[in-house]
Order: sequence, then C-alpha cells, then structure tokens
Amino acid sequence: MPARDTAPAGAPCWVDLLTSDAGRSRDFYGQLFGWTSTEPQEQFGGYFNFSKDGVLVAGGMPKQAGVEAPETWSVYLATDDAQKTLEAATAHGGQIMLPAMTVADLGTMGMVADAGGAAIGLWQPGLHKGFGVFGEPGTPAWFELFTRDHPASVAFYRDVFGWDTQTVSDTPEFRYTVMQHGPDQLAGIMDASAFLPEGAPARWSVYFGTDDADASLAEFQAYWAARADLEALAGLDAARRSYARAIGLESDPAVRDFLVEKLRAFEAVSAPRP
Repeated sequence: MPARDTAPAGAPCWVDLLTSDAGRSRDFYGQLFGWTSTEPQEQFGGYFNFSKDGVLVAGGMPKQAGVEAPETWSVYLATDDAQKTLEAATAHGGQIMLPAMTVADLGTMGMVADAGGAAIGLWQPGLHKGFGVFGEPGTPAWFELFTRDHPASVAFYRDVFGWDTQTVSDTPEFRYTVMQHGPDQLAGIMDASAFLPEGAPARWSVYFGTDDADASLAEFQAYWAARADLEALAGLDAARRSYARAIGLESDPAVRDFLVEKLRAFEAVSAPRP
C-alpha cells in the first residue's frame, strides 16, 4: 500500500462522511471495504474513525438534529497554517464556511467555499496526520472537483493551496486539470458546466479504490437488496448512468481511457440511509 506520514501541502489528506445513521454507515463501509471503525467520541460530537488493516483512512460524523446539510463525503487539503490559508482563500474569491478551529491536540480544521462555490476543507495536522494509506483497494484513491468555472477554480487552488497544475485536456468536450506533485497526480479539476444539473452546486468527490469495480458494485447492490431498499437501488442505477455520462463512457474514448485508468473505482455515491 502507498503509505505516508504526512501529506504534501495542498494535497488531499483526509475525508469524512456526514451521516444521519452512524451505526448503519459503519456497518455498510465495513462490509463494502472491510473497514473497522472506532466508537463515536462524544467529546468530539460523536466523531469516529475508519481504518483499513489498522491504518486510518477516513472519518465519520453524525448529523446533528436541525442541521440542514446533505449527507456527503467531504475532502480536506493539507496546510501548514490554517488561518493563513483561510485569509488567502478570501483574498482569491473564496468564502469562509468554518473559521479555523483547533481540535484538541489533533490539529486545526477549517472549511471554505472556493471561487467556484464548492466546499473544501483544510487540515493543519497535529497528532492526527490524516489518512495513512491511499490509492489502494478500500482506501481513498482519487479526489475530484466538478466545477462550472474551470479557470477560476484552477487559479484558486494554485494561489491558495500552492498547487502545481498540469493540463490533461483543454477542449470544450473535455477540460481537465490535475494537481501534480513530482511524478504523482494527486487530485483533479473537471469542467462540469456541460453536465452538472441545473441548481446542483459545484462539489468535491472522493473515489475509493477497488481491484474489481464490478464486484464492488455487486456488493453495493446486494447490501441494499438484502434490506429491500428499492430507493437506494434506484439511486445506484441513476448514479451509474450519470457517472458514465460525466466521465465520457458514453461518448469520447479518449476521455474514457484517461479516467478509467485514473479513477479505478466507482464513487461511493450514496451514504446509507435509515
């Protein structure tokens, strides 16, 4: 497994799930990816951690009563100084959603809306360094921003998080930029203006690795079928079609070949529902 002690500045370093049913989410990801999870920590609002083979890979947070927020995965980028990053974000077209907040001796977090309106977290590590393994089956494997304003979004991540960016393609059909760190590509920005549904916000997604996408999807489907959750099964089918359109599986072979190789996985698009 590719492992690391700390993430490069500006790179994805952590992901966590906001869920209305922590118990069911822990069970779901345990079955799908073989994750183990800690007991919710009341001093941190019920927060819990997921591990794969004893190594931290993700976190989870119960949705509090009265909180109007979608159940979703959030992505966090590493920073050496959370406060300075927040100030840089506002200076380059972003908005602060969560001011810098120290989390005991674990680190400091914050969250901003980037120049394209997508929410992105930031993490200044203390004792908690972020996920310790990535890019392998059952771990975070790829991180991607869908945006309606590709130029503004690319400039934002260059200026605020110090990204070294490389253009993969720059055509109206497929406009895609990656964060480059030495020989490694660590995240992507896709021009999604042609296919994001009206009213849907720009957003970050995390993709989890699998060595057999069809088998993982079959496990996903079996999990919901065993619970007779027809809504979740219908959502999965719709998500598969949407995903295929978004990454060009139904159109451009060049788009398909690049992204199938890069992503290697289907996003866990639906958090377990009660």
